[in-house]
Amino acid sequence: MLVEVIAYTLGDAILAAQRGAHRLEIITAPQEGGLTPSYGLVQQILEHVNVDVRVMIRPHSRHFVYDKEDIATMLQDIAHFCHLGVSGFVMGALTTDGAVDVNALDRLLDAADGLPVTFHRAFDEISRFADAIDILSRYDQITHILTSGGRSSALDAEDDILELITLARPQNITIMPGGGLHPDALEAFLKRTGATEFHMGSGVRQGYNLLNPIDPDLLYKVLHITDRF
Repeated sequence: MLVEVIAYTLGDAILAAQRGAHRLEIITAPQEGGLTPSYGLVQQILEHVNVDVRVMIRPHSRHFVYDKEDIATMLQDIAHFCHLGVSGFVMGALTTDGAVDVNALDRLLDAADGLPVTFHRAFDEISRFADAIDILSRYDQITHILTSGGRSSALDAEDDILELITLARPQNITIMPGGGLHPDALEAFLKRTGATEFHMGSGVRQGYNLLNPIDPDLLYKVLHITDRF
């Protein structure tokens, strides 16, 4: 069982890594769903932690349909972070009709130079999940799909996430539930869905508020639950 934790400050990244988080997703602007973090933040995190660090590549929060200027920005950011030595990336791109934008994705993955990629919650806005999984499975670099099952909370989408896990497993893609998970409901959720990895944001923060610092007691509780699987 693997736990990924959102971090958008150096302090949170250090705390999460020291307390046993297996992977960090580095972002900025959590109130906007996460945007590309600064070069300086990522550099500092890499100098202070020794866990898998995946960096969000998302130039703005308007939507997930990117024009040529957006793509140029994303490509430049990817190149900078590759130079720093990040473990991988978190990104995604959609067409105006709610499908995976393969043209954009081809360019972004090429820039990522073989590093693993999580297709982020743009997936939740896709009109046909099964078709999207089929497309994403053609890319060896795409190792994970982060999703709440198309709902505001993954806890409201247990059946959908179980179905997605079943669809993705033969394609060698890990469905990573995230969004709305919290320790009190986590164990039952994991048993019902069969998820082997999951993503925590507000669920390990003070007052279950994403804008607050990580609560080490909540993170301990989450990691203790995973020890039972």
